[in-house]
Amino acid sequence: MNFSEVFKQTNQLCKVSPDGKYLATCVQYRLVVRDVSTLQILQLYTCLDQVSHMEWSSDSLFILCAMYNRGLVQVWSLEQPDWHCKIDEGSIGLVSSRWSPDGRHILNTTEFHLRVTVWSLCTKAVSYIKHPKACQKGDRDGRYLALAERRDCKDYVCVFVCDDWHLLRHFETETQDLAGLEWSPNGCVLAVWDSCLEYKVLLYSLDGRLLSTYSAYEWSLGVKSVSWSPSSQFLAIGSYDEKVRILNHITWKKIAQFEHPAILDSTKTVYKEVEKRPAVGSDEMSLHSITIGTTLFNTQSKYEISPLPVQIPVVKPDPDRANPKIGISALAFSSDSRYLATKNGGFQVQSLNWHCSGDSVILLGKEQLCLCYMDTDQEDK
Repeated sequence: MNFSEVFKQTNQLCKVSPDGKYLATCVQYRLVVRDVSTLQILQLYTCLDQVSHMEWSSDSLFILCAMYNRGLVQVWSLEQPDWHCKIDEGSIGLVSSRWSPDGRHILNTTEFHLRVTVWSLCTKAVSYIKHPKACQKGDRDGRYLALAERRDCKDYVCVFVCDDWHLLRHFETETQDLAGLEWSPNGCVLAVWDSCLEYKVLLYSLDGRLLSTYSAYEWSLGVKSVSWSPSSQFLAIGSYDEKVRILNHITWKKIAQFEHPAILDSTKTVYKEVEKRPAVGSDEMSLHSITIGTTLFNTQSKYEISPLPVQIPVVKPDPDRANPKIGISALAFSSDSRYLATKNGGFQVQSLNWHCSGDSVILLGKEQLCLCYMDTDQEDK
């Protein structure tokens, strides 16, 4: 297991480009783009304020940096470093900014979710979508965008064509308070889930037909995170009971279930970080200083296999505070859909991302990773 040196980042803004060639990190108001293979800095951009949100375009040619406090969005180009775009939403405010599926339009959600403004980078045209509830990603080929809508105390889903932004489908969902929606990578199925007060996941076709409904339990906090596998064959659902359930794309039934135990037994492999400071005058210190240029106060680290069983440190949530940090808050499939990395909110975790090759995970902060082999009879944590 190999690890790179530590790089500075702010607000967990660290993302690999969709093509897997670049790594973008934000440090206060600066955007740093590195080559993934060498980790050398390729571009350094300066934004007008501290970045609140950063996102790659689908073709990895542009990077969006949103500054919500000032209602600003800046777009940078990797092919033309001198080119940039600035969008100012003015007094209407800005609470969310993201790319459209085609990577040539920017969708800005105003304060109080009054509307979604669609800005075109090609024609500089502006379009408006009213009554938005949540702005989510479309399918991967950039044809459609699904948008949740709240009207007359009911939830709806609007499907727009990204070419000219005309409305393709508009249908009501069987939810009490729609919390999120996400396309399958092949663009054939739309997963919709209810608020945390009810465990309900609904699968819709492109024309609005309800394909299936899944609920694991009742009368308790439900769904916290949802993620499709790149192959569209599996749907992972993370819930507040600290478990991950995997549905298959044929029957939409559960085929596997994974947990985050506090004690890891003999069937797991656990790596523990061990810090080491080279001794003064030692050969190791001299060689390390010559080849890497470190100083006496730099700390080297390596990872050793810990003897089992291992007790994982748990951060107990405060029941008197809103949004308790419990449950599976993040899910990430590897590119070949064989492995699933999960993040449990009850542990000392920050963020995780798979590299597109599927052989490495980008870690931010102290992590407990659960690497689940998609064959139900194998598991490696």
